[in-house]
Amino acid sequence: MASTGTPRFLTLADVAEILNISVRQVYALVRRADLLAIKIGGRGQWRVESAELERYIADNYERTQEFIKKHPFVGEDASADEDADVPDRG
Repeated sequence: MASTGTPRFLTLADVAEILNISVRQVYALVRRADLLAIKIGGRGQWRVESAELERYIADNYERTQEFIKKHPFVGEDASADEDADVPDRG
């Protein structure tokens, strides 16, 4: 198997950094089975496969789009510039 630069397995800390959430929040996702993970080694350390993290992210995009379709944005700000509330990334 050729290396792509991305490790196959990530620690909960790695996942937390990628998702910009706390390790405690990642642990909760794992324990609720929202994010699939395995325990390995004698100390039972959690690892998340990179492909599972990508699946979790894709599923969340899909759920978000479904939410947006069911709950359209209405109100006085609905016609505002779409980037008005988005911080400058430059």
